[in-house]
Amino acid sequence: MSGRILLLAAAFLTAAGTASAQPNTIGSLHFLGATTLSNYAEVDGTLVGGLSGLDYNPVTGTWAIISDDRSDKAPARFYLGRIDLTQGAPKVSLDRAVVLRQPDGKPFPNAKAGGEVPDPESIRFDPSGTALWWTSEGDRKRGLSPFIRKSEMDGAFSTALAVPSVFTMHKDKELGPRNNNAFEGLSFTPNGDALWLAMESALYQDGPAATVDAGAVARFSKFDLNNKLLGQYAYPLDSIQAKTAGEGSDNGVSEILALDDHRLLVVERSGVNEGGFIWTLHIRLYEADVADASNLAGMESLVGASYRPMTKRLILNLDTLPELGSPGLPRIDNIEGAGFGPDLPNGHRSLVLVSDNNFNPLQVTQFLAFEVLP
Repeated sequence: MSGRILLLAAAFLTAAGTASAQPNTIGSLHFLGATTLSNYAEVDGTLVGGLSGLDYNPVTGTWAIISDDRSDKAPARFYLGRIDLTQGAPKVSLDRAVVLRQPDGKPFPNAKAGGEVPDPESIRFDPSGTALWWTSEGDRKRGLSPFIRKSEMDGAFSTALAVPSVFTMHKDKELGPRNNNAFEGLSFTPNGDALWLAMESALYQDGPAATVDAGAVARFSKFDLNNKLLGQYAYPLDSIQAKTAGEGSDNGVSEILALDDHRLLVVERSGVNEGGFIWTLHIRLYEADVADASNLAGMESLVGASYRPMTKRLILNLDTLPELGSPGLPRIDNIEGAGFGPDLPNGHRSLVLVSDNNFNPLQVTQFLAFEVLP
């Protein structure tokens, strides 16, 4: 590693550590404002949509925002840009699109072309601040397992994180991750020495997915940066947030943010099908703790097993925001990304959420900004 990169890494960790010292105990969140992007917005000839994860580099002031486009609208990619929070409602400017590349240097293919089709979901700056880590959920129908990879800032492949075999996708039997319910959340610990990974929902062998009458469990895994699994824990998911939920309704984890070595901010998202392409989204933010939870590493199944799940505390139910239904926030859409931003003028930390519009004209891309109150 060059001296310059070492200095950048030290600066990134210092800035990140300084900024993240405040939200380690989140008392509450104060809503600052929301901004909606046009469903027709384009950057570098790519349609902006499917935004599923975002992260902030405190050294450069740059945000990285990943799209879950499976190379259908344009090659799999992330965006680099700025989010100005000085006026309350976030002012978002996406400066360029960066194509993610396979180990052979080529862009990822789409389903028509075949091959390794990604489903990007979460993105985080490497602790050095000079590279990015991202997840793909895989594809059960094609037998593609989920993965975590590190890419350079120009999108070039760098390395991959080895994950336990329990996460192998099986297209011919109900074992491993359910389709579109795999690697949804990713976050480095504040000091950058470990990486958390969150499943969206339960593995087949860990029991059923959430229903309107019962929750489920999603595995959270903690790795060091040498591929060693440090621990694995069961996060208790809520039930689906409406008794009238139609076909396809669900509840799962859509993102995580590590607060310290054992606590995380967790975004739970319940999508309720109201019929056809009409969906209502119910978003809750929890503080989860693994301090007293059982380490499940090596356990192939949780059905019938005796273990202590993670504990969790509700921080905010977005359904209860007083501003919900106002012209500035007519509704909450499909929140999939969360990232701590820069300090606000009063010294408090900021939090930004982003929604995935699924490239659906009936949905929107929203950026929601909050002040973190200790």
